[in-house]
Amino acid sequence: MLKITMNETDGIAILEPDGALSKDDFTSACKIIDPYIEKAGKLNGIIIHVESFPGWDSFGALVTHLKFIKDHHTTVTHVALVTDSHIGSFAEHIAGHFVCAEIKGFHFREFDKATEWITSDNG
Repeated sequence: MLKITMNETDGIAILEPDGALSKDDFTSACKIIDPYIEKAGKLNGIIIHVESFPGWDSFGALVTHLKFIKDHHTTVTHVALVTDSHIGSFAEHIAGHFVCAEIKGFHFREFDKATEWITSDNG
C-alpha cells in the first residue's frame, strides 16, 4: 500500500509505502500527481518517506515503477529520499544518472529538513 499526499501549497507529493509496492500503487499516484502537474506545469518535489524500503510485490510492479519514473522525471525538480534504508543512498547515486530531478537523501526523521530543501530551492 502506498499512501499519497499532495501538498499543493508547496507543490510536493509525499509518498509513504507501507508494504510491498504494487502496480495499483503507481496508478493511484498518477491519479493524484498528474492533475497537479497539468495545472502547475511541474512538481517541485517528491518526498519518499519510509523507514526501510519494502520492495515490490511483483516484477510487474517494478516495471510500473520504472515507467512512472520515466514518465515524470522531466516534470519533477527534486526527489527527497527520506529513509534509513541503505537502498536510499544507492538510489541517490544511481538515479541521478537517469533523471532530471535533483536527488538527495535524508534520514527517516528528517522529513522537515527534506521539505525545507525542496521549498528553499523552489522558493
